[in-house]
Amino acid sequence: MYEGPRLQLAACSLQLMASSLYLPHPLHFLHLPRSNVVLTHLDSQGRANMVDVTDKAVTSREAVAEALVRMLPATLQMIVSGGHPKGDVFAVARIAGIQAAKKTSDLIPLCHPLMLTSIKVHLTAEGDNAVRITASCKLAGQTGVEMEALTAASIAALTIYDMCKAVDRGMVIESVRLLEKLGGKSGHFIADDAQVAP
Repeated sequence: MYEGPRLQLAACSLQLMASSLYLPHPLHFLHLPRSNVVLTHLDSQGRANMVDVTDKAVTSREAVAEALVRMLPATLQMIVSGGHPKGDVFAVARIAGIQAAKKTSDLIPLCHPLMLTSIKVHLTAEGDNAVRITASCKLAGQTGVEMEALTAASIAALTIYDMCKAVDRGMVIESVRLLEKLGGKSGHFIADDAQVAP
């Protein structure tokens, strides 16, 4: 069976997709001057490697991340009223987030194993159909804790989904992002519209 045009179309589509991979999204480098952008996890040959932090100074590091889980109002009401048959959804999600932060280097290949000194995960109902998760991590060390905070927020959100999926499979996890980062050579970062505790 002759499929020349179909194969040509598929090849063109693949070429377009491949070329788009090399076009940086305009938001990727929003907070960095273009001339200073360096992918520290790539060596001079473009190979992935763990960054050597041996000679970096030990300083105080902190990061705050968040995630939002949207759901049906009835689902949120079940959570906040304590009516879920599996138990306290917020408590389980909080513990899951804390555990996840400690396991970040096992989940994300080039992250350093870190001795975190503080992990906090807060969950609050927002409106009548959402839960906002805020996770913060701290340590005194040689590398930042952004990925640990992001992992904590993400896994807490996934835990809410897992516990409530039987009644609401349409839940949406969104807005997973870094809110604030302190310490290290790159200094203080705060998201433009972030509302973080002083």
